[in-house]
Amino acid sequence: MAEAERTIGTPDVGDEAAAPAEQPRGRRRIVALFTVALVAYLLDLGSKMVVVAKLEHHEPIQVIGDLLRFEAVRNPGAAFGIGEAFTVIFTVIAATVIVVIIRLARKLYSLPWAIALGLLLGGALGNLTDRIFRSPGVFQGAVVDFIAPAHFAVFNLADSAIVCGGFLIVILSFRGLDPDGTVHKD
Repeated sequence: MAEAERTIGTPDVGDEAAAPAEQPRGRRRIVALFTVALVAYLLDLGSKMVVVAKLEHHEPIQVIGDLLRFEAVRNPGAAFGIGEAFTVIFTVIAATVIVVIIRLARKLYSLPWAIALGLLLGGALGNLTDRIFRSPGVFQGAVVDFIAPAHFAVFNLADSAIVCGGFLIVILSFRGLDPDGTVHKD
């Protein structure tokens, strides 16, 4: 019976022996989530500090010919500069995403989900930091973007972490893996 319960993801109600073994596993996934988030956040924050100090108000740096350049841009809106008048709304959305991920972390028993949510959390924290602390003011700050591929929007490492985390979540969902570690076949 326990094998069937593990397969469909519903533990036995009276199965006290399985609970202690799952606790450390869940904690490791939470540690993985916050480690990935911290690394993503620090890489984003550090790169933005370098961009503001060395690249802002200077000519763009050509990295790969005309295909890729580094160019400091302040973006008060979302991707592609959309919604520049809604900076406060994007701030609230980022804060909400952070709260939801932190609440979901308690039920997390899947390492791939921990990595995906860690990327989302780190990216959301990176852009939220800009929106809170950068000019023109609190909750109205413009995000520092600097990675400028040809014929595409300028973005930053936080945006990359968010997109990679979101892409990983889509893959995990299509494969039927839930954040609690169960696998379902729909």
